[in-house]
Order: sequence, then C-alpha cells, then structure tokens
Amino acid sequence: MKIPRIALAAYGFALLIIVVDQLTKAWVLNGLGLRFEGQSHPIWAPIFNITLVHNEGVSFGLFGDGSARWMLSVFSVAVAGVLGWWALKADRRLLVSAIGLIMGGAIGNVIDRIRFGFVVDFLDFSGTGVFPWVFNVADSAITIGVILLILDSILSERAAKVGVAAEKS
Repeated sequence: MKIPRIALAAYGFALLIIVVDQLTKAWVLNGLGLRFEGQSHPIWAPIFNITLVHNEGVSFGLFGDGSARWMLSVFSVAVAGVLGWWALKADRRLLVSAIGLIMGGAIGNVIDRIRFGFVVDFLDFSGTGVFPWVFNVADSAITIGVILLILDSILSERAAKVGVAAEKS
C-alpha cells in the first residue's frame, strides 16, 4: 500500500510533536531539576512559570486519582490509530495538519502515562489569573489541532455551499 504524500505530512507533524513534547518534559525533569510536584521555576514571574504537575487524570482533574491510567492509554492509542487511518484519506492541508497535531499530542501524553503513571505538565500561566491550568506541549498540540479541525470543517462546508450555489446559477 502506497502512503499518500499528504498523509506523510500528518505523520511528520505527529512525530515532531512527540519529539518536542518528550524533549521538553525531559528538560523539565532533568535539566531544571524539578523533581517534586508543585516545584516551580520562574520564567516571567508572576505571568509564566515552569511548574511541575503530575496529571493522573484528564482535563479539569477528571479521573484524578489515577484509576483510569490504562483505560486512558488504550483510548489515546485508539484515537491516534483512527487519526492515522483518517490521514490516509485526507486531502486538505489544514485537515492533515490538525490530524498530525492531535495524533502527536495524544501519543506524547500516552508515553508519559505508560512511563510514569501520570502526564508531566509544566507550562504554568496561572499567574495571569485567567488561565489556572498547567499543561504541556502535547496538550497545546491537541488544542491547536482541534481548533484547526473545527476551522477546516467550517471552511470545507462553506466551500461546498459556494460550489453548490455556483452550479445553480
């Protein structure tokens, strides 16, 4: 089976996100020496800090007791697999970018769940008083990927309507 070139772009994005995510987490754990949850390293205090958080659950503390570690890992791998298959069928650059970002973010966090039993979060903008969550590169990639997926859906729907209107004239 020949993998379409556009699908390779999605896989490339995913690989890039996984590598950057894991390197930044290694830097936080080893380079900065943050070993204990809650330890913080000011970058642009009080707006932005590197703060080590062991996220045993999912967003907003759901399953925060770590009870769903393996369920979340299997789910994330399944999502990444479905996205990998979808990339083979995709034909739009924005869609492929979104798929790659989400796939890479999901796999980046799964690696943590398997290695540590939790996801390493460290990007802390809670000093703004607006954004209280601590997150990581993988979380950012997933969020941006979902936004791009929604945008692609809106744009492709709009293009389809324009095409239909043009045919009616």
